Amino acid sequence: MGRRAFLSIIALGALGVTVGSKVQNFLGNSVGTGFGGLLPFGDRFRIYSITGNYPSISRRKYRLEVTGLVERPTVYTLSDLEAMPATAFKKTFQCVTGWKVPDVEWRGVQLSHLLDLAGVKPGAVALTFESYDGADTESLTLDQAHLPDVLVAYEMLGAPVTLEHGGPVRLYVAQMFGYKSLKWLSAIRVVDRVEPGYWEQNGYPVNGWLDGSTGPTNPTPGLT
Repeated sequence: MGRRAFLSIIALGALGVTVGSKVQNFLGNSVGTGFGGLLPFGDRFRIYSITGNYPSISRRKYRLEVTGLVERPTVYTLSDLEAMPATAFKKTFQCVTGWKVPDVEWRGVQLSHLLDLAGVKPGAVALTFESYDGADTESLTLDQAHLPDVLVAYEMLGAPVTLEHGGPVRLYVAQMFGYKSLKWLSAIRVVDRVEPGYWEQNGYPVNGWLDGSTGPTNPTPGLT
């Protein structure tokens, strides 16, 4: 690659931090996903939005629905979530396009705890997740949802989750690529089959394990 082309791609990489996934997709398609580590702001988050903007939800107005095949459908406020037993740990956040951020602090409620409160009905197989952006969706099996490092997270990097990072509440699936960790979480629905999410419908694996396996190799890393 010539010097001029290299500098042009570096400039586009910096722009991608601001304008989001379109530039990042161009870089990945043009020079390969591993190139992300060479971009400016390496080991920092690249901000993605599939809609081109961020939904703005205040702490006071935030609501999380837990519905579907459950005994006790419930709507939680942010204060409700913060009052529950919390789980905190540090884990590397890794994007499927190659970049990653080490030792990210996370804090929130284990997804399994919300499922226990709701009472999962017989016949349930999976969960679907919806976003306040009105476009993104995700899925997990019930077994995956019960891993202890799957969080409904309200803190990140030692502070409340920011709007850009998917706040005030987002999903965090520690052992999977970042696209599984849905931003701006608005609803959790317990269902009778796996329903591929937005990124899976666009070619990404339904099971996005970081090590490429069919299941977790260490179900409880770094939990405190």
